[in-house]
Amino acid sequence: MNRIKSTLNRMPLEDKKILITRPREQSAGFAEALKKLGGEAIVFPTIETVPPVRWDRLDEAIDRLKTYDWIVFTSANGVHFFRQRLKERGKKFLFPASLKVCAIGPATARELKENGISVDYIPKEYVAESVVEGFEKMGVRGKRILLARAKIARDVLPKGLKKMGAEVDVVEVYRTIKPRGGSKRLQDLLEKGEADIITFTSSSTVNHFVELLKKENLKRCLDGRVIACIGPVAARTARSWGMKVDIQPKEYTVPALTKAIAEYFVKHNTQ
Repeated sequence: MNRIKSTLNRMPLEDKKILITRPREQSAGFAEALKKLGGEAIVFPTIETVPPVRWDRLDEAIDRLKTYDWIVFTSANGVHFFRQRLKERGKKFLFPASLKVCAIGPATARELKENGISVDYIPKEYVAESVVEGFEKMGVRGKRILLARAKIARDVLPKGLKKMGAEVDVVEVYRTIKPRGGSKRLQDLLEKGEADIITFTSSSTVNHFVELLKKENLKRCLDGRVIACIGPVAARTARSWGMKVDIQPKEYTVPALTKAIAEYFVKHNTQ
């Protein structure tokens, strides 16, 4: 009993080193939250977000925004690069009053609201499948929908919307790429035992992690480490590479992931 009380009185992530694989510019809040729980955050981005090679498709969509009924943003990155392109073209980040806005989750909605854009719809669960379900209830037959997203993304959303009779324009607003020169550093870091927990916040972070590490080194370098994924999509990708996912929050957000990591170690430290 005394051992359990002692454990509970400690910071739940004390002596734990947590690897953050999301882009550096999005890691500060996550790292700070982990630090407050006693953890040591190691920011090692396995992806970088960069503009498209060409802006043609997005520029065309921007010029005819008034013709759309909905615009859907699937990430805060999408909002950032959409706004950046408007600024480069000398336009304000304003939408026609007739254009409704969908944000896939709270982080995306916050990015929009902080820039003065009202959000009309956030799905119950922060994944493409839930967006499709929501639009199905609202009815989108004959509606024109602009989907602003990364170059590489799942087809669940555009296929689902088109099946319901919507006209969907998918435009690339950013790309995710692998950082250069990270392969050896990542392998050295893991082989030296400098990470107890590895966190993934998207499928891209998982895939690029595996590519950096080299598939043949994956099992050896992950042995004994806890894998934490923000939601079902990232978790499914991790499992497809043979990883055992230990932590997945019910709500697909970074604060929920942070809480789930803490709860995992509270539980395991008191067993």
